[in-house]
Amino acid sequence: MYEEERVGDRLVLKFTKDLVASEAKKLKTDLLAMIERGEHALTIDFSRVQAIDSSGLGVLIATQNTLATYQNRLQLTNVSAHIKNMLKIMRLDKHFEISS
Repeated sequence: MYEEERVGDRLVLKFTKDLVASEAKKLKTDLLAMIERGEHALTIDFSRVQAIDSSGLGVLIATQNTLATYQNRLQLTNVSAHIKNMLKIMRLDKHFEISS
């Protein structure tokens, strides 16, 4: 589902699959475990993500809400124009740090 890479103090997760229901439950568990072990600076690299569904959005929102308790924000990088537009329409671009 993802590859991990450390960049400075940030943990970067390079997703290797689309963020859809079939992957969401495990990913949510993994992300929350990472935060519990002290990873409060998380970046998700979307360079290989073609699609995201409501379950995937739920994982991102839950992760952001948990990170907010540590005064941090989830970073999303290499987000396609299509996914970035969807996040903007849903006003989720206000909750995440997003870059193309």
